[in-house]
Amino acid sequence: MRKNLPKKMEHGGRVRWHRTRERGELLDFSANVNPYPPRIPWTPDPLVLKDYPDDRYELLKEVIGRAFGRDTAEVTIGNGSVELIRAFCSAMLGDGDMACIRPPTFAEYEMAVKLAGARCTADENGAVVRFLCNPNNPTGLLHTRPELLRLLEKTAGQGACLFLDEAFIELADPHQSLADVSHENLFVLRSLTKSFAVPGIRFGYGFGTPELIEKVETVRLPWTVNAFAESFAIEAFRHYEDLERSRERVARERNWLSGRLDDLGLVYEPPSANYILLAVPLEAEVLVERLFSRGILVRDCRSFGLPRHIRVAVRTREENRQLIEALEACLP
Repeated sequence: MRKNLPKKMEHGGRVRWHRTRERGELLDFSANVNPYPPRIPWTPDPLVLKDYPDDRYELLKEVIGRAFGRDTAEVTIGNGSVELIRAFCSAMLGDGDMACIRPPTFAEYEMAVKLAGARCTADENGAVVRFLCNPNNPTGLLHTRPELLRLLEKTAGQGACLFLDEAFIELADPHQSLADVSHENLFVLRSLTKSFAVPGIRFGYGFGTPELIEKVETVRLPWTVNAFAESFAIEAFRHYEDLERSRERVARERNWLSGRLDDLGLVYEPPSANYILLAVPLEAEVLVERLFSRGILVRDCRSFGLPRHIRVAVRTREENRQLIEALEACLP
């Protein structure tokens, strides 16, 4: 009997798709990537393509471990963070299990839970896994480290595992991270591609106890991180501290953009990272099309269950000016 699959989730960052259809040049505010990434002195070496990657990725894990004070046995890597979400769910969830997910949040948690044969609930009671995105996508809500530690204690006391997605923490406040915490009921997910603005590389990584990481690594497909991605990631982590400058510049632009949105009378969630969730006075679909006609691509948040919201990335000053001008022209 065929398996009933859930509907594929919608995401932002479709600018390449539009460009291939001769839609002209677009400013992509739908993908939340760092507008001020560190400069990485890296040139692809074609010679690395002649061999299979080391599926244990020992050197890469050593570099990551040094950056975060974790043992290599506590590190896992994947072809983007979504692969690790699915690998984690395949390893930790089964038929009849419940996973606690409180919307609106990243849609791939629900997708991975369902593909694992489990069910989603907003009730933490009886859940095997509790998902939390910090800062949350799309709202930008940022929980503090003390809040997270209390939540971890509570979740562990219920016999459940806390899946903490910190994909945007480097561009928000890394002091609130739990990446340095080793706990048998905790898995922390990170993404290199957003903070270093290389979504085409596809690279995610995560932390957990050696026992948990072994389970995730068993489920993960072999050689999923290609040799170019591995090479870039090794060099990027050697420049990890350079992200502090990125955070400062993002915060400055976020404040400027927030001020201009205030001038337009728009209501938005208090932002903490490099994106802002906006409530808009018309159907999101209509505004998205109007902005698109002006060369601006934003995230339609209907897929988050928010029919009158859009999400916009924080970009450079000149690009942010263009967004504000387009909003002025497109809003009723």
